[in-house]
Amino acid sequence: MSQAAHQERLMTVIRGPHLSEKAHFAAERNQVVLKVRTDATKKEIAQAVEMLFEVKVDDVQTVNVKGKNKRFQMTRGRRKDWKKAYVRLAEGSSLEEFFGGE
Repeated sequence: MSQAAHQERLMTVIRGPHLSEKAHFAAERNQVVLKVRTDATKKEIAQAVEMLFEVKVDDVQTVNVKGKNKRFQMTRGRRKDWKKAYVRLAEGSSLEEFFGGE
């Protein structure tokens, strides 16, 4: 993969922040929770965060979240599976200005 294609892929790895109560508690431990592509690797996620937000990443943990089975009257459906990443930032690094921290 060429350098330009790799940079373009890194720009699409992060889907957005995942906002939940658990994510709020993780922020107190210098972690950020992000929705990411289902085919993204931990290395790609770390590179994307470092490139986009100009911070240093210590560790990345990923979770594959299974989509829920849902029903509306007689119609059955299923939500898509998705992936989230817990990104631990290095000491002194912060993403509060991007995600509206305190």
